[in-house]
Amino acid sequence: MNTPPLKNTTKSYGMVAIALHWLAAVWIISLFVLGLYMVDLGYYDDLYKTGPYWHKAMGVLLALVMIGRFIWRGINPKPEIAGSAPVKKAAEVVHTLLYVWVGAVITSGYLISTADGRAIDVFGWFEIPATLTSIVNQEDIAGVIHLYLAVGLISMAGLHALAAIKHQFFDRDGTLVKMLKVTRNV
Repeated sequence: MNTPPLKNTTKSYGMVAIALHWLAAVWIISLFVLGLYMVDLGYYDDLYKTGPYWHKAMGVLLALVMIGRFIWRGINPKPEIAGSAPVKKAAEVVHTLLYVWVGAVITSGYLISTADGRAIDVFGWFEIPATLTSIVNQEDIAGVIHLYLAVGLISMAGLHALAAIKHQFFDRDGTLVKMLKVTRNV
């Protein structure tokens, strides 16, 4: 029995790309939900200190996953995008925007977390040092930006998912299946 490919082909995504895609998707949604939940926590809530700690540490780890995902994307063939030239261009633009948007959310989160000069502790494994701390009201400004960027990212990801569903069920071009399972087409 043949094992499914690790790398992409021009027809399908490989196991690594699929795993990184869904890992990032679940991770981002989880961080978004936790972030929204934390906004209303009071000082005496159980998650008042642990929620932000987990959110920061998981945000740093997400940054590492996204860097790995970006590198993996760069060294693999891209499966062909179905549709007309404008549809293909739109898909490329949206994918690029999603990467940039995730980076912007992570950067704004970093600016919130390090505004007071303290490093971000990642589960005691390592720390990310504070480097930019001189912006007046940095924590507040970065916090507002972080919220708007996060809502925008989730909205864009929702549209991305709807587009994949549209391609799969209305256009019947197999777009969604490429990211749901590994095929053996070469």
